[in-house]
Amino acid sequence: MATIVAGIAASHSPQLSTPSELWRLHAERDRQNKQLHYRGVVYDYDGLIEARRGEHLDAQLDESIWQEKHDRCDAGIDALAATLATVAPDVVLIVGDDQREMFLDDGMPTLAVYWGETVESIPKPEEELPPSLRPARWANYGEHREVYRCVPELGRHVVERMMVEGFDVAQLREQPQGRSIGHAFNFVKIRIMRDHVVPMVPVLVNTYFPPNQPTAGRCYAFGQALRRAVESWDSDTRVAVVASGGLSHFVIDEELDHRILGAFRSRAADQITSVPQAELVSGTSEIRNWVVVAGATEHLDLEVLDYVPTYRSPAGTGCGMAFARWC
Repeated sequence: MATIVAGIAASHSPQLSTPSELWRLHAERDRQNKQLHYRGVVYDYDGLIEARRGEHLDAQLDESIWQEKHDRCDAGIDALAATLATVAPDVVLIVGDDQREMFLDDGMPTLAVYWGETVESIPKPEEELPPSLRPARWANYGEHREVYRCVPELGRHVVERMMVEGFDVAQLREQPQGRSIGHAFNFVKIRIMRDHVVPMVPVLVNTYFPPNQPTAGRCYAFGQALRRAVESWDSDTRVAVVASGGLSHFVIDEELDHRILGAFRSRAADQITSVPQAELVSGTSEIRNWVVVAGATEHLDLEVLDYVPTYRSPAGTGCGMAFARWC
């Protein structure tokens, strides 16, 4: 049977792949955001500054601190890349979210599996990106069109097993004309697989877009079903599963991030599955991808390599960057 031999998880925020001296560009974009979610309340930028005034977050905005945190994030990504190269899987099953890349809002499936022979990365033209996203274009969108190999036999097997498991997943053999595989998948290929590129099976979770986002409990059960699907495939294939995205953003919530990482570490399924929908909103919704992989790797031990809260404004905007592996 096929076997899940390792799991890894990483944030994929463009801030990761932006020189730290340019993090201010992200902060400038944050100032225009009228939908900043923090602990169940929606703020505009000025309202969020007032709400978090007592945390004295200005102290986090020194450029030397930014550089130190950027270096830690790079080290976390390097460690995950080394882990994947050492494990040397035959297939990488990547769990990520689609943000109007392969799908549009109308018709966005809750869960989907791609099982074509190949999938293509089609970079967005630089002039179509906001200034804050342009420095990270290379890591999240790529700099030229590229075709990635997939594993259609495993992808189809997963789809068929999900039907038996009670998950009515959407399935694709071809990507829509002119539409690219999403940045969640590009990031893994470019920054983590690097020169050790192996075929992928993209698994897409609708983390962002109401009204059909899965609950944490549904994500965890889906991950468990993915493991059973892999293990039921009549092959000696070694599979690594990867969660792309998260943790809390565009407003950092360290309490939430540490709570969910602690639950993953202790295999506290009841805590993982009870995270309320109201906490999994905006960018923080990508925690769902980690929950899926936690379910798929519950037989393995989690090591959190680092957690880096990369504050970029006095309002507490930024991303809770996290890097972890299950072995």
